[in-house]
Amino acid sequence: MTQATPTAQLSATGVSIWLDDLSRERLSSGSLQKLIDEKNVVGVTTNPSIFQAAITSGRDYESKISELAVAGASVEETIFEITTADVADACDLFAPIAATTDGVDGRVSIEVDPRLAWDTEGTIAEAKRLYKKVNRDNVLIKIPATLEGLPAITAVLAQGISVNVTLIFSLGRYRDVINAFQTGLKLALDNGHDLSRIHSVASFFVSRVDTEIDKRLNAIGTADAEALKGKAGVANARLAYQIYEELFSTARWAVLSAAGARPQRPLWASTGVKDPALPDTLYVTGLAAAGVVNTMPEKTLDATFHHGVVTGDTITGAYAEAKQVLLDIKAQGISYTLVVSVLESEGLDKFVSSWKELLADVDQALTTAREAA
Repeated sequence: MTQATPTAQLSATGVSIWLDDLSRERLSSGSLQKLIDEKNVVGVTTNPSIFQAAITSGRDYESKISELAVAGASVEETIFEITTADVADACDLFAPIAATTDGVDGRVSIEVDPRLAWDTEGTIAEAKRLYKKVNRDNVLIKIPATLEGLPAITAVLAQGISVNVTLIFSLGRYRDVINAFQTGLKLALDNGHDLSRIHSVASFFVSRVDTEIDKRLNAIGTADAEALKGKAGVANARLAYQIYEELFSTARWAVLSAAGARPQRPLWASTGVKDPALPDTLYVTGLAAAGVVNTMPEKTLDATFHHGVVTGDTITGAYAEAKQVLLDIKAQGISYTLVVSVLESEGLDKFVSSWKELLADVDQALTTAREAA
């Protein structure tokens, strides 16, 4: 690799670098454009926690909230207007990248209200409403991979809407997600949609797996347990990529591919390292392979840019080692099934809590604006 920077080298390996953050300030200041120009960023993901932080810090949204307050908007309507406006503007910023990559990159994600994670029909309706409001070809609608979310994923794809499936922790659920995706594409084809225009990523969470498993390894406290710390997240994700290779090489997929379908790319999420004892680029350089997305918080992006050591594909030759890591963890008495169940529950709870905080903060801001009007 002769590219000058580690992020350029990562891109040359086949990894699409997306930023896990968005705000009005990023758009208006030009800082997001700078990341595109200098650090190879080709997409953006958002989530309820990101919007909660963006809208409640600083004064970038005051004028819009005041305008909506005078118009009599509810708190839900205000949040809907603000978040979709940011995403639409980000889609416009990334439109040239979407054009040059035929829609593969240049993508911006927006998530359905996390309180709908256990409501299939509510999720479908909200996904369609978000898609219509943003009104950009390069938007991805984020739907969590709950059991109730799986049929919603299928139904939304069947309408020709591109989807980012989020909060995937387990290998079994990842298989279910790919099945939901391929079923949705078959229905989309039956409905007359051009499959080449439907895009999807499957967001497989990484660092939180280490956080939960390492906590349990610490409680065991043996040398064998200590030696396994910081290994589960990468191993789990590498085995997910093996599933991706398997399920996008089947006869079923060949039929869809012949009709113009594009594979649902694995996206590595939660790639900021939580344990300071681990390398800060672990979930980037350790998970490089062709056809994946890595969505990074800016701190991780900067670390990768400044001192990431990119050595090419670090996934496809490591399946046996990855499987052994999970077997060794199981031998310590740690239940994989329990861990991933806890992680899904906690992940959803975090997003719901952030959304409720956002509702309360925006409600207060609307009240203040109305009183000042």
